[in-house]
Amino acid sequence: MPVEEKKKALIAMSGGVDSSVAASLMVERGYECIGCTMKLFEASDSGEEIEERTNEKACCALENVEDAGSVARKLSIPYYVFNFKEEFRNCVIDKFVSCYESGKTPNPCIDCNRFLKFKKLMQRAEELKCDVVVTGHYARVSYDEAGGKYLLKKGLDEKKDQSYVLYALTQEQLAHIQFPLGEFDKPQVREMAAERGFVNANRPDSQDICFVPNGDYASVIEEYSGKNFPPGDYVDLDGNPIGKHKGIIHYTIGQHKGLGVAFGEPRYVCAINPKENTVALGRNEDLFSVYALAGDFNWISGEVPKGEIRCRVKVRYKQKEQPATVKPVGEDRAEIIFDEPQRAITAGQAAVLYDGDVVLGGGTIL
Repeated sequence: MPVEEKKKALIAMSGGVDSSVAASLMVERGYECIGCTMKLFEASDSGEEIEERTNEKACCALENVEDAGSVARKLSIPYYVFNFKEEFRNCVIDKFVSCYESGKTPNPCIDCNRFLKFKKLMQRAEELKCDVVVTGHYARVSYDEAGGKYLLKKGLDEKKDQSYVLYALTQEQLAHIQFPLGEFDKPQVREMAAERGFVNANRPDSQDICFVPNGDYASVIEEYSGKNFPPGDYVDLDGNPIGKHKGIIHYTIGQHKGLGVAFGEPRYVCAINPKENTVALGRNEDLFSVYALAGDFNWISGEVPKGEIRCRVKVRYKQKEQPATVKPVGEDRAEIIFDEPQRAITAGQAAVLYDGDVVLGGGTIL
């Protein structure tokens, strides 16, 4: 869609440097801009004073709301804080907790993007008669004239590329999304922020999940759910007890540190069985597999391939995508056979498909 038709933009502003520069670029491109921050959680949502203990760089922290407002004032654009706490609790935190309870490892950033930024926020944009929603993600959107489809592409900065967490986007959404930072690298973005005098130009990037203080997700799960996750048996791959674990929510596939038991050689978490309350330990080589089944699958083109396709797939955010054959199974599942065995393919994480720098789609590993 030509830029002239997209003159009003709703910009998600976390208070960080990326979304601030994204807002500035949209203003400079001539858009009528509205800045907003999504209020997603507070202490009472999680059973204890979690918000006060949360890393101050989390997107909902008061300091960040103030910084986002400061940048909006500097850009002379309206700024609002939207209360999406209930939706965040239902769509992100509840799922996060239930995933760990069932022995899986979730990626809440994917759910936040899917259900909050590009669902609730797009609904709010429509109410405000905005043409596009803008975020500070390092990714790109383009339109393929020949195929008549919108494409989601990697950001040009490979170190910052965030296309992995955006695989759930649809054609309708991509038609109304802009990622202004997709063409830049992080040092350029910080330089632009400094040139514009933004208060957050040198703020460090947050590495934590916003509602998990200091990475202690097990405490959050216990406080939020009000449940006790009792110790149980470590077992070997034949099911024989070999020690005691401290509760299944403390573990994820491939984990080596923090097991609290000593063997003659390193042991790794290979399986988690909530029904039996066991954690199976094995050697590093036991973690490798060529097969993955993914569900709740989204094909960005909106069309399910009629047969097997060759592409590259990554099964965790920081992994380099690997060559594989993918076979659709019905409308919302896909079987993935890697050319080479992959380490610690983990239920609850995402399998995301790439053709070069184009994201084909993805789903949750089952």
